[in-house]
Amino acid sequence: MSYSSVAAAAEEIVRSTGGNIVLGMPLGMGKPNPLVNALYRMACADSSISLTILTALSLTRPRASGELQQRFLAPFIERVYADYEELDYLHAARAHTLPDNICVNEFFVQPASELSNPYTQQNYINSNYTHAARDMNNRGVNVIAQTIASRNVNGEQQFSLSCNPEVLLDALPRLLQRRESGETVLVVAQIHPDMPFMENTAEVPAALFDMIIDDPAYSSRLISTPNMPVSMTEHFIGLGASALLKDGGTLQIGIGALGDAVASATLLRHTDNSSYRGLLDETGLTPDSFSVLAADGGADTFEQGLYGCSEMFTYGLFRLMEGGVIKRHVTDAQGRSICMHGGFFLGPNAFYESLRQMSPEQHSSIDMTHISFVNSLYGQEELKRQHRVEARFVNTAFTVTLMGAGVADQLDDGRILSGVGGQYNFVAQAHELEGARSVLLVRATREKDGKVSSNIVWNYAHTTIPRHLRDIVVTEYGVADLRSKTDAEVIAAMLNICDSRFQQELMETAKEHGKLAQDHQIPERFQNNNPQKLREIYLQHHRAGHFPDFPLGSDFTYVEEMLLPALSWLGAHMKTSAIAELARVSVISDATAEHYQPHLARMGCDKPTTIRDRLYRQLLLMALCAVDKTEQ
Repeated sequence: MSYSSVAAAAEEIVRSTGGNIVLGMPLGMGKPNPLVNALYRMACADSSISLTILTALSLTRPRASGELQQRFLAPFIERVYADYEELDYLHAARAHTLPDNICVNEFFVQPASELSNPYTQQNYINSNYTHAARDMNNRGVNVIAQTIASRNVNGEQQFSLSCNPEVLLDALPRLLQRRESGETVLVVAQIHPDMPFMENTAEVPAALFDMIIDDPAYSSRLISTPNMPVSMTEHFIGLGASALLKDGGTLQIGIGALGDAVASATLLRHTDNSSYRGLLDETGLTPDSFSVLAADGGADTFEQGLYGCSEMFTYGLFRLMEGGVIKRHVTDAQGRSICMHGGFFLGPNAFYESLRQMSPEQHSSIDMTHISFVNSLYGQEELKRQHRVEARFVNTAFTVTLMGAGVADQLDDGRILSGVGGQYNFVAQAHELEGARSVLLVRATREKDGKVSSNIVWNYAHTTIPRHLRDIVVTEYGVADLRSKTDAEVIAAMLNICDSRFQQELMETAKEHGKLAQDHQIPERFQNNNPQKLREIYLQHHRAGHFPDFPLGSDFTYVEEMLLPALSWLGAHMKTSAIAELARVSVISDATAEHYQPHLARMGCDKPTTIRDRLYRQLLLMALCAVDKTEQ
């Protein structure tokens, strides 16, 4: 049934379910926000309505943590997010104002956004995203809804699940079984005019839906995730990972700066191979430097190309398609020729526009499909094994133990940071597929409040990837091949890619616990793992354009791109005891202030009239000078 009014559709859902709604939705952009908000407001106004929401990754505009951040974000948000309709339930959950008759359960949350939210921490469902459809069904979902794309071809209206076919396609068989047994189950779609129309498996008949909402009043901006800058550290990690890719193989990567860094280095390998090989030589990542590179990777261009198979179809993967890297086609069970299988997509506005502007040939080579198809070997296993040759499943962790366990979803105190998503599935596949490897990317250190600590630790109270699934770990200092190694060999390999400021303490801890020979020494060539060594290489090539700050493009202006690292620098140093006093007494020349005048103006600090504004001006100038100095 077709509805031209979101309000009318919401009323029908309440009537059909008797006011007991268990609503399932996909993650990210696929949520029909106007419909969800209509249902939420009806439940707020009528306590007899019970509304449970089961979903993942509820997104919102970026939030500022202070006045300087707010000054930066306000114009950016207005420009990039425009009239995007926020999710009412998300704000209520964060403000602890959800009514008792409304419950929100998520499988995956925006990274680090819910650490201080007891409601989300208590109502989170810890599950592989592959099992989200199963878990929704087990919790009694009776309405499953999402945003879809529509187009008219020769007078016929066609429909596509677009960015999020992954959960609905897997949930349908169970939902239809329950419907056949007499339960009320509704499949609801809301059309958005800007949603990219994806073909192949994502294209579905109108009969799939019980309700199709096409309300012209709701065409607000789609949610996007702008590309963030890629740091020196991330570029070196991406370089190491890119050398592990094998021509004619398979690639999965995730979202974020590390995924962008991998895509950027891979494009450089393909388009400017001589510069790429020079970088490998300078960083010691030549194919004969690490056995894993010589055996499993290389530095050649991609003549056969890669086949993409990734839970998340990222903008980086799309750019690899455009750049002629992802071009190896496989034949699916329907006889279609596909070079990219994905479960869902999310990214910057430029990504959506590129998808809308693709040629028919490009469209036909991408298949957005079941999450179970992409993330699992079960089902069509023989076909998947034929497709996924020489696979490299590249994921990120925030901590790795010295014995190879990875931590990506939860802190040691139990608080959920983000979620497992599909990471465990891909790591497990790497051990089941002939020639496949799991590659975990981790920054060797992190800095908070001016203090540097190691992300490689002796032990951690929680693990996402257990150490018996250890494989390859990449930091900015190199590649550690851990597969089939003894504990002592694993520890030795991990010590070689640690920051040298923490190597000795970690080595002594391993020896103390009898896991490393007392006479073990870290090879001399790994005893100088420090940012200064990397910076010399980085600056030389950064000036030549090989390590761009925004390798996949930017939604930020030129001035904003300079302000981002400056604000990040402030965030890392603001709580140190001397910073405020230093800002108060620092003498900054008029010439320096004039040089940064556009940056000060963008932040409203060019003409300070209050003590606070003068302090903000000083802090900004200090940060801009500090960041500029590191680029020289």
